[in-house]
Amino acid sequence: MSDVRLRDYDNRWYHPGRSLAWQVAWFLLGLPVLRSGILPSSALRVAMLRLFGARIGTGVVIKQRVNIKYPWHLAVGDDTWIGEDCWIDNLTLVSIGSNACLSQGSYVCTGNHDWSDPHFGLKVAAVHLEEGAWLGAKAMLLPGVTMGRCSVATAGSVVTRSLPAYEIHSGNPARFVKKREIAEASPAALPEGVAR
Repeated sequence: MSDVRLRDYDNRWYHPGRSLAWQVAWFLLGLPVLRSGILPSSALRVAMLRLFGARIGTGVVIKQRVNIKYPWHLAVGDDTWIGEDCWIDNLTLVSIGSNACLSQGSYVCTGNHDWSDPHFGLKVAAVHLEEGAWLGAKAMLLPGVTMGRCSVATAGSVVTRSLPAYEIHSGNPARFVKKREIAEASPAALPEGVAR
């Protein structure tokens, strides 16, 4: 007999935070609107997420085909970008600070299984992206991780532990590359036609 017994898996302790009727309404009505590729702006996506309990700031851009498991477990600051095909698998809280960026195809995960448990027990832990953090394209952020202020996980990285502020990490597992230095915006650096 196998040491692992998936037949005995039991996650009845977990509750998503809303009634079954609310979950069904989200999956049948809200999620299709959120994922739609034909909506020209993100305003309707933001409105739909707010309707279902997400706390979302102003100026947030949400692109097409984004997948969010439970909007009532989502908090997003101002002027944040969420790119095409992002998946926020939020069994519990995912908080994203202002001016943060989740690039296309990135994956934020809040649930895992206990590999020492023969019954494959579910574990959940919140994820936080602080102000100015940037999760690169196709990068993964795993349960319990915090990306510090203005930290970067480069494209394709797998972030298994928290990143300090202003650090760039890359790889699988993501490792320190260098400090992030952000240049000051000067009037000369502004694009032509932008008021100075």
